[in-house]
Amino acid sequence: MYPMSSNMRGVSFLVLAMLTFSLQDIAVKWIGGDYPVLEIVVFRSMVAIPLTLLLFRYEGGRRLPTTKRHTLEYVRGVFYFLSYTTYFMGLAALPLAEIAAIKFSGPLMITVLSVVLLGEIVGPRRWLALLVGFGGVLLIVRPGVGSFNLGSIFILISVLFYALAAILTRKLQPTDSSATMSYYSSLVYLVATLVLTPLVIAVGDVPNAHPSVAFLFRPWATPSLFDWAIMSALGLVWAGGMYFTARAFMRHLPRWSPRLNISRCQSA
Repeated sequence: MYPMSSNMRGVSFLVLAMLTFSLQDIAVKWIGGDYPVLEIVVFRSMVAIPLTLLLFRYEGGRRLPTTKRHTLEYVRGVFYFLSYTTYFMGLAALPLAEIAAIKFSGPLMITVLSVVLLGEIVGPRRWLALLVGFGGVLLIVRPGVGSFNLGSIFILISVLFYALAAILTRKLQPTDSSATMSYYSSLVYLVATLVLTPLVIAVGDVPNAHPSVAFLFRPWATPSLFDWAIMSALGLVWAGGMYFTARAFMRHLPRWSPRLNISRCQSA
């Protein structure tokens, strides 16, 4: 048996992340008609943070995750917060198949940013493939036509912030473990949600609003036991998805072991 290459392991983790977040999409689409997006995120984040600590322990870390690059971790967390909040808003207005197609613009944005911000080199064949794919995205979004949906813009904004977060993940990977990045992104997510929630509640329900906007300003409601279980399960999905995403964007991904990042975790 030949050892799996670094690229193949990275692709495998990215596929796992996409599968995990697909479960999140289905769950949010299912219960999103009864609760505002920030309420769902609060419950999800409260469950996700303890789970990221378990991942940190599993990697060999002790105490709480720490980092010497707090600014990058916080900015990365804000980017993810903006990415997934706008993504959920778009989710309220578009079918899942159309959202998945628009998300294909992500590789182009990540590629452009990797060249501009990281100085990575991309060959002409990859540029051509990415541009053809983005042309397909434009056919789906159809900007300027009568059937244009505002939800498409929220998804594109989401993809842009996701690409920025991916770049920061690459910059953080030499010093911070995957679990550390998952912990800080979940922590920032929870704090940002708790700060914005009073403002959203103060505005209140917006009559005749676009479904994406209505999802943000919908009044809070006490979830049923079943819905609370779904929101809590989203915490597991989020923690796992963030962990897989962080590992996928490692530049040189070593062979995985439970003690993989113990030195980085304890020295950060």
